[in-house]
Amino acid sequence: MTADTETFDNLTVDGLTVRTLTGEEWDGWYRTLEVAFGGQEEHPEERALWRELTEPARSLGVWDGAAPVACAGAFSLRMTVPGGVVVPVAAVTMVGVLPTHRRRGILTGLMRRQLTELRDGGEAVAVLTASESGIYGRFGYGLGSWRMALTVPTGKVAVRTPVDRGVRLRLADPVESGPACEELYAGLVAGRPGMLERRPGWEKLPLLDPPAGRDGASPRQCVLAEDRESGRLLGYARYSVSVAWGTEDLPDGTVRVRDIEARTPEVYATLWDYLLNLDLVERVTVANRPVDDPVLHLVDDPRRLEPRLGDALHVRLVRLGEALELREYATALDVVLEVTDGFCPWNTGRWRLRSGGPGKGASCVRTDDPADLVLDVRELGAAYLGGVRLAALGRAGLVRELGDGALAEADRAFASDLAPWLPHGF
Repeated sequence: MTADTETFDNLTVDGLTVRTLTGEEWDGWYRTLEVAFGGQEEHPEERALWRELTEPARSLGVWDGAAPVACAGAFSLRMTVPGGVVVPVAAVTMVGVLPTHRRRGILTGLMRRQLTELRDGGEAVAVLTASESGIYGRFGYGLGSWRMALTVPTGKVAVRTPVDRGVRLRLADPVESGPACEELYAGLVAGRPGMLERRPGWEKLPLLDPPAGRDGASPRQCVLAEDRESGRLLGYARYSVSVAWGTEDLPDGTVRVRDIEARTPEVYATLWDYLLNLDLVERVTVANRPVDDPVLHLVDDPRRLEPRLGDALHVRLVRLGEALELREYATALDVVLEVTDGFCPWNTGRWRLRSGGPGKGASCVRTDDPADLVLDVRELGAAYLGGVRLAALGRAGLVRELGDGALAEADRAFASDLAPWLPHGF
């Protein structure tokens, strides 16, 4: 639409045109995103992949005359929710506004249009990762998963879980071994909420390794853990090594782990044992693991670990009833939720959520019955993947209990055995 004659987020924004992207406009549109994020150009290899993955029909732009000044997109992905169900999600991405056009309601308008389009024909759930975590709560996104970064000093800890002696470790080319690693990864997706199914083209993302992004480290390496007898792939780790020398010419290198996955606990321990015993290094770092990762228990001296938490996946229920019916619940549940949603008013109201427990399905329909719990859609998004407890949100004053025992009942039902985890960005 053209804001000369129509309204954009209930505000008249003169001279701005808002529309979907055409393929030939991609370079200028994407350059707008780069400038909004500081101006540094991405490596051509990265740029080419994001161009390949961009879905123009789901990519919005704002033009001031002929110049793009803001952008927002979405990928059509699939994500695991509690119960092991893999559901379609709109993965919101590439959101930016040029500094010359801030404070004019542009971001709010883009978010409103995007969510309205999803309500009318897209997915019931939207997700995103935030460059600034305080922005998206006002659009109804709740923080649904955390990530753990970890530094492990190699000379001061050892793996205490017995390694798998039936495993052979073999160095392999990351690209050549990619299909086998992708097959293993695909087999793990349904096992943990928040994991993403990698659609065609997305298998290239974990293999990106432009020299400009290595920060002095080696090209990416890959170690495979294979069954000695059958040769079946049981696990893999992709990593790089930064060799450095400290005082008195002592080695002070760092292993930077990009990916590490395994079919069994024993194979996972074997891979960590390998990484912790590489020559010339003093530490192993990993930027993104689940907050309940087994490595916290694998080592013999956990005090030596240096974990750091960061926000990961922000979750937005677009069509609330449908979204709550997509996932399973850990226990039987019958609760009336009174939900406020100031950004997507179609979700506001009372909803009766019922489930018979695991494998029994769920229903979530509008009701006039008295409310048991009162909360904002943001808190429902936070609790959706089972990692953020409704009881904890209640103790923070963000969920109000009206029905006796309702909060404890819902808390148990929404919980997940495994912490949700987003394995990579988008």
